[in-house]
Amino acid sequence: MNVACLDMEGVLVPEIWIAFSEATGIPELRRTTRDEPDYQKLMAFRIDVLRQHGLGLPQIQDVIATIDPLPGAREFLDQLRQQMQVIIISDTFEEFARPLMKKLNWPTLFCNSLDVSADGMVQGIRMRCPQSKLTTVRGLQSMGFETIATGDSYNDLDMIRASKAGFLFRTTPAIAAANPDIPAYDKFDDLLKAFLDAAR
Repeated sequence: MNVACLDMEGVLVPEIWIAFSEATGIPELRRTTRDEPDYQKLMAFRIDVLRQHGLGLPQIQDVIATIDPLPGAREFLDQLRQQMQVIIISDTFEEFARPLMKKLNWPTLFCNSLDVSADGMVQGIRMRCPQSKLTTVRGLQSMGFETIATGDSYNDLDMIRASKAGFLFRTTPAIAAANPDIPAYDKFDDLLKAFLDAAR
């Protein structure tokens, strides 16, 4: 059985931190895993910036409530789920993701969680497991599943390469150029066809 393993931000929904950066006018928060491959380092940087500006989870959630899936994302997901099991494997957090999952018709999501103080300040992160995307793919494979994966950032490459087939989607020119052996797509119709072809 094939399992589709999808990144979330940049693939199905806009980047949460970029939206928050634009809403708050804090340019430092535009940094994502497209810019910084070390996720722990990136989150430590983000938490420090939030603390400097006195911003916490409630303010982030207010912005997330205004975010809609990328055009065509829900239709792509609905069609893909008719053909195979689908798991969204994301480095985002439970506290961020719920309203976005509702807008995507409640797909399965594996993600992380935040440590938040009583006053709503983000104090740290609780990763579900080390190298969560790669670990999840290998776990699925150990149970007899074949995985087909897609993502847009540095932290998706291990999951893509470990799968029987994998694709970059709406990635940066730099990531695409550094990984010319991974097919890269920009349209959901092309990505859906690639998944279905790989599943045969």
